[in-house]
Amino acid sequence: MQPTLTSKTVTLLVNRSRHTLDVGVNETLLEVLRERLDLTGAKVGCNQGECGACTVLIDSVPVLSCLTLAMECEGRAIQTVEGVENPETGQLDPLQEAFVEHHAIQCGFCTPGMVMSAKALLDANPTPSVEDIRHAIQGNLCRCTGYAQIVEAIRAVGEMRGKAPHG
Repeated sequence: MQPTLTSKTVTLLVNRSRHTLDVGVNETLLEVLRERLDLTGAKVGCNQGECGACTVLIDSVPVLSCLTLAMECEGRAIQTVEGVENPETGQLDPLQEAFVEHHAIQCGFCTPGMVMSAKALLDANPTPSVEDIRHAIQGNLCRCTGYAQIVEAIRAVGEMRGKAPHG
């Protein structure tokens, strides 16, 4: 796509990799991630900011990528669920492992958004209360698990971090 009045060349930093591309002025971050960068972890759910399936982190803050214009993300650090694993080893993050161990995944549609919301919480508050967890994931809808396993998985990671030696 050649830059025109309806597009803009931007450089996006996604999962620690730079991508320079022309984006439409109305193109959402979700569209760019899925259709242009082949990062399909963020899901197209309601496309209205109601379900949380498209949640990604921008500068460590959870955002709904279906409501975020791609051109507004230039120069900001974007992280998708594909970027949560250890970049050197490819090993799952403890949060992802906890989701598996606690059966917090059923159909899996909400999982990327839940993981990203939980990651933001745990990065800001390594030992959250159950109330903190419920508050952090309240914008993410799950039709399968009833949330108990999801809360338990996040709580387990917080407990593990609380027992880790400091310093």
